[in-house]
Amino acid sequence: MACVLEAPLRMSVLSEVTASSRHYVDRLFDPDPQKVLQGVIDMKNAVIGNNKQKANLIVLGAVPRLLYLLQQETSSTELKTECAVVLGSLAMGTENNVKSLLDCHIIPALLQGLLSPDLKFIEACLRCLRTIFTSPVTPEELLYTGPDHQTVLFNHGAVQNIAHLLTSTSYKVRMQALKCFSVLAFENPQVSMTLVNVLVDGELLPQIFVKMLQRDKPIEMQLTSAKCLTYMCRAGAIHTDDTCIVLKTLPCLVRMCSKERLLEERVDGAETLAYLIETDIELQRIASITDHLIAMLADYFKYPSSVSAITDIKRLDHDLKHAHELRQAAFKLYAALGANDEDIRKKIIETENMMDRIVNGLSESSIKVRLAAVRCLHSLSRSVQQLRTSFQDHAVWKPLMKVLQNAPDEILVVASSTLCNLLLEFSPSKEPILESGAIELLCSLTQSDNLALRVNGVWALMNMAFQAEQKIKADILRGLSTEQLFQLLSDSDVNVLMKTLGLLRNLLSTRPHIDQIISTHGKQIMQAVTLILEGEHNVEVKEQTLCILANIADGTTAKELIMTNDDILQKIKYYMSHSNAKLQLAAMFCVSNLIWNEEEGSQERQDKLRDIGIVDILHKLSQSPDPNLCDKAKTALQQYLA
Repeated sequence: MACVLEAPLRMSVLSEVTASSRHYVDRLFDPDPQKVLQGVIDMKNAVIGNNKQKANLIVLGAVPRLLYLLQQETSSTELKTECAVVLGSLAMGTENNVKSLLDCHIIPALLQGLLSPDLKFIEACLRCLRTIFTSPVTPEELLYTGPDHQTVLFNHGAVQNIAHLLTSTSYKVRMQALKCFSVLAFENPQVSMTLVNVLVDGELLPQIFVKMLQRDKPIEMQLTSAKCLTYMCRAGAIHTDDTCIVLKTLPCLVRMCSKERLLEERVDGAETLAYLIETDIELQRIASITDHLIAMLADYFKYPSSVSAITDIKRLDHDLKHAHELRQAAFKLYAALGANDEDIRKKIIETENMMDRIVNGLSESSIKVRLAAVRCLHSLSRSVQQLRTSFQDHAVWKPLMKVLQNAPDEILVVASSTLCNLLLEFSPSKEPILESGAIELLCSLTQSDNLALRVNGVWALMNMAFQAEQKIKADILRGLSTEQLFQLLSDSDVNVLMKTLGLLRNLLSTRPHIDQIISTHGKQIMQAVTLILEGEHNVEVKEQTLCILANIADGTTAKELIMTNDDILQKIKYYMSHSNAKLQLAAMFCVSNLIWNEEEGSQERQDKLRDIGIVDILHKLSQSPDPNLCDKAKTALQQYLA
């Protein structure tokens, strides 16, 4: 029978096609540390030399979780080291990968790792840092003008000389000293580690910062002190579960989001809070239940309101010009809050008019707001429940399709990833998206020079072809053109290749469709199958290709294309005796579909396969210690006895 890509799936590679890399990310959240470690090791093996897999994992949010595990005191050294190795492998992918890692603030986490006593962990961190720093997309300031200047100041005694200014009688002096510390500490573990132990009049610096963020202090002082503590925490100098973070810094930043605060204070508060909680699931959960934050952020979209208390005309004019910054900050914080937890996502979506606000954000003139809105939407689109309900109720596919028409690559990558989720078979948005001309758009993405866009284009087409009617499949083949389909099958990136094979496999499902497609494209498909099976490809690629053959073998007339091709029959025979059980099993699916007794011409096919030695191999496999191989071989042999 034809193998179609849908869970539950019988072979490991099938899950790659519909669920893709999601299971790798899910395993990083297992409560059992040993399972987490094994999950990271499996992820390491999956990404080596596999740029598509790297791009998938980044889009699915693996990086913040890996960084979280890498920085946790409770993580074993082995786990930390494996996380650093995976991050290093991700950095060796495309320039977009490096950009994504930088966006997740990987550098301070790795620099913090250099303080470890374990040499293997230090080496893994150094290798990853070297890869990032040698990338042309790593901003110059990360290499020189930022940390380098911080270090120069640090080496010249800035910390000791500025520290005593925090006790000055002048408020302005105290504020400048505080601002200086926030600049010095930002993404700088060396400075942050020193600040933790600095004494001023017998008091540790973090304790002074905590006093400065108390409610009775000026807002500017509270906010800047909270930034100092946030930056020290993200640099690894203060633990995320420290009371000064959980009970002082986080609540202070939530207070800054209140509608009583000025616009710039609310923007600063939300963006700093998003940075603080970005990689820590526990802080995300705490923030989500602090002072009704999720509901409070809804006010960011109503500012200034018609009943605004702003009487200063200049202030009102200023705020109207900068109101988009509030919306951007709110989307950023919502995205950080909902990064991992399904319950938090549900609360965000249930906030008044939330989906409408995201929809509006997707068409704003400010590119920063559009990007923040699409990132928020992408995060929420990971929820199966929301895809079936809120996303459908609000027809988010419409503005998303509009965004995809004409946007910079940075937005296109996130928007096309979101579209992939909306095209999953259980999503009610799938049909209207098809009717809106998505096929043409996605086919054009497959021709992009940007790898992530090529992958997302093919991935979305693969999801679209799943259990689709013949007309849609024909439209996809027409839109792609035979030439482009085979261009994708020879793509140098293994992720593009795997997704293209997945697309072919979904196209070649159900007998009438198989026979129809093979009648028009059979020669080219068999040519591509031959080239891949003969080429230097990994096991997953060859397994997927054999599964395509198995689907062709399930056709009524299509199977003759295999039976009349001695080269392909010899390849099936070869893979039945391969050292890899997955490839043996996939080859046996081909044989089973060719010899199935109830189908016309089965006797002739059985005889031909017996003549080339297939039955002898089946007898050997029926004695295999592998239960899957053994069962499949016995089932096939029964067809000869019936």
